[in-house]
Amino acid sequence: MTASPKSRRRVLVGVSTVAAVSLGVGVVAGTRITSPEDAAAKTAAPKASQITVPVEKKALSSKVVGRGDASFDGAVNIRVETSGLTTPAIVTGKVPKVGSTITEGKALLEITGRPVIGLAGVLPMYRTLTPGSKGPDVLQLEQTLDRLGLDPGTVDDEYDGSTSRAVERLYEKAGYDAPEPDERLTQAVDAAEKSVDAAKNALRQAKAALKQAQAAKAKDLSVQQGAVDDAEENLDDAEDELADAQSKAGTPLPVSEVVYVKTLPRRVDDVKVERGGTVNGVVMSASGASLVVTLKVDAQTAERLKAGMTASLTLGDGTSVAAKVRRVTRNGEQYDVVVGPNTLTAKQLEQLRDANVRVTIPVKSTNGKVLTVPVAALSAGSDGGSRVEVLRDGKVELVPVTVGLSADGFAQVSPSGDASLADGDQVVVGR
Repeated sequence: MTASPKSRRRVLVGVSTVAAVSLGVGVVAGTRITSPEDAAAKTAAPKASQITVPVEKKALSSKVVGRGDASFDGAVNIRVETSGLTTPAIVTGKVPKVGSTITEGKALLEITGRPVIGLAGVLPMYRTLTPGSKGPDVLQLEQTLDRLGLDPGTVDDEYDGSTSRAVERLYEKAGYDAPEPDERLTQAVDAAEKSVDAAKNALRQAKAALKQAQAAKAKDLSVQQGAVDDAEENLDDAEDELADAQSKAGTPLPVSEVVYVKTLPRRVDDVKVERGGTVNGVVMSASGASLVVTLKVDAQTAERLKAGMTASLTLGDGTSVAAKVRRVTRNGEQYDVVVGPNTLTAKQLEQLRDANVRVTIPVKSTNGKVLTVPVAALSAGSDGGSRVEVLRDGKVELVPVTVGLSADGFAQVSPSGDASLADGDQVVVGR
């Protein structure tokens, strides 16, 4: 059976439509097909490029930074030796308040109505000192009296009349009567004074007898003259004994009326006694009147630090206080670095009291601005020397350098030999 012309046209149209659709699908599919080479090229990492930073001129400073606790310097326990008292050691006044200051030459406490005077010294007061005493404790006393401007005479290890008079001035300056000598000594002075009076009277009588014999024109005056000579000698002896008795009866320094503390002034941290109570051992504890901050460091860091170095303390409000390293001492496996502020206002003192603060101690610094690069820019050459890579005109040049101080991630550098390196040059720090 033969298809009609109309039917043949429908078949051709359908075939043409299918072909056109197939062609479109092929074109679309063709645009999405990629060769393995093209795919690798498109997914590969971009070509590496250098990361550079400029060389800078600036000052560098190496420093130790940490946190430390504030406290008052050098706490000590203060004891009063009361063994020399003949009555109970009752506290009768001058009880200090916590936070008050112990000043050299002033009474820090009263016991049985007598002062306990604070003095600076390393030897404790272990005995009552009187005229005639000798020893290192006497030397310490005279050195102290001399330092206070109280004129103890020749500064030596013997307590003499000059020492005694200086002790009187010490008590006068503190606002108290000087202690009285032992009664037996004053009685000896009284007896010696009577002996001197008797000797003077005997001399007057002997001279009167001699004068009378001379007036009578006696031929032999040897007896009367001998009596005068003996009387004069007796008077000399009596006056020597009086001087000795007076010296021994000079102002003493009772063991219970002085306390030596290594350094003064100091701040009272704690009081162990009260008025009306009995002294038994420690009467108070005191620390240095100056506030310090103690920073703990390891041995390696401690080797870089020494007394006298400048430092700074950062307070809670962010302000900075100039300070100095006072001392570096070993404390077990660590070291204590004690830093003291140069000056403090009342507000700063309150901020620092019992606080934990940031401490900065510059260890070394460059002399003004120098060429610097990040530490990451340094590398080692085959000869063991240091070098940096400098990007110039798209090319990397190796520049040998001498490395100086390093601090805060930067290093001081200077080009070696004929190499050149200048502020603003771009150095490679990574890729």
